[in-house]
Amino acid sequence: MASKSRILAPDVAGIAAAAACLRAGGLVAVPTETVYGLAARADDGAAVAGIYAAKGRPSFNPLIVHVADMAMAQTLAVFSPLAQVLAERFWPGPLTLVLPRRAGAPVAALVTAGLETVALRCAAHAVMQALVRDVGPLAAPSANASGRISPTRAAHVLASLADVPVIDAGPCAAGVESTIVAVEAEGWRLLRAGAVTVEELMAVVRAPLPGRAEVGPGEGIIAPGMMESHYAPQQPVRLEAVTAQPDEFHIGFDTVAGDATLSASGDLAEAAVRLFDLLHTAQASGRAGIAVAPVPNHGLGLAINDRLQRAAAPRG
Repeated sequence: MASKSRILAPDVAGIAAAAACLRAGGLVAVPTETVYGLAARADDGAAVAGIYAAKGRPSFNPLIVHVADMAMAQTLAVFSPLAQVLAERFWPGPLTLVLPRRAGAPVAALVTAGLETVALRCAAHAVMQALVRDVGPLAAPSANASGRISPTRAAHVLASLADVPVIDAGPCAAGVESTIVAVEAEGWRLLRAGAVTVEELMAVVRAPLPGRAEVGPGEGIIAPGMMESHYAPQQPVRLEAVTAQPDEFHIGFDTVAGDATLSASGDLAEAAVRLFDLLHTAQASGRAGIAVAPVPNHGLGLAINDRLQRAAAPRG
């Protein structure tokens, strides 16, 4: 019963209560189209410190700042013509842009982890949009303990974080986090695969710069989701598993049925939506390990495999 008192409805009264909490320096778990985010005012250093404390998140790992529109975004970052093209095409939506931070931008130093860049996103979810328009820019990483499975339902947040109110708007539509792109003088670089595919990006702008950021803890982290071990269940995860051991929960895909399937028809969009939900289910199964069937590495499969590889990485 205690957890129910933390649930806010996604209506006018619930959003007003959440806005009051945020203005007072508190934290609120907020739905987006990708995953639930743990929000605080981006200009309030103490509130942002509360995010790191609640998640157990390393302070060298920067946060995404959510904005309502381009006008708000331009008060925080400098937009090149390329950045503007990307924002105009994919905002509101699951694309995060890492851009030069504007001098004097009202963003707490903890948000950017001391970097000269800031990661901005304009989410396509009515609840997040309403809160940002009411309160101002919000720093909001995923609403889960750092490094663990991302939350796509309010119940996942309630199970992972203590004492944080949650606006429950049901399951997230996309199911994997935003794509993160750094816009540089020479072009753009993919920092994290996500709900906007590389193919969709390349239909609008030229090919990305070569190479992706693959770094260890504390080394060159310039955007969320770049740590080698991330999105991890409590049990070890084994990938490319056509069959499972008796003590493993088997997550299937396409012709590999498993104990539960990402998509029986091989639909990558369905698989992306179900990914974190099934990892939560597998974690709660009581099995000693988790096995995951092969998933094609194109389109949304790139984001799915990125999350799975980090979930399966050696734990620090």
